[in-house]
Amino acid sequence: MKNLTYITLRERPEIKDAAANWFHEKWGVPTEAYLECMDSYLSGDTENGWYLCLDGEKIVGGLGVIDNDFHDRKDLSPNVCAVYTEEDYRCKGIAGELLNFVCRDMADKGVTTLYLVSDHTSFYERYGWEFLCMVQGDGEPEMTRMYIHKM
Repeated sequence: MKNLTYITLRERPEIKDAAANWFHEKWGVPTEAYLECMDSYLSGDTENGWYLCLDGEKIVGGLGVIDNDFHDRKDLSPNVCAVYTEEDYRCKGIAGELLNFVCRDMADKGVTTLYLVSDHTSFYERYGWEFLCMVQGDGEPEMTRMYIHKM
């Protein structure tokens, strides 16, 4: 897709509110929680960032980096979170490009190991992620898969 651009939120801070609302609509986490994390990133309090794929001005994919993605293994940090691609844009490599982008960016900041929780069993392996262990999600009855990516 020729009009797609991949950015960090620091490159386009003016779309912070739109990004927070977009993630909220996809995952149901309160918009305020996203805004708090994004504000910490934009102010330089953390290097845990937010990454977006835009088709023109429309957000069509995104993900973030947070300390812990609502699971019991607080020692496994930081976590890639909220990975999402709009349905009409799936199977076009967007999520893979976002995953590669976040890994390169975090490695440039000295973070060489990232973690990710997901129920998917084969998707992330295509992009260099490896199954690490099962973790207990906060308030979740079932265990979920934890992946690791080392740069």
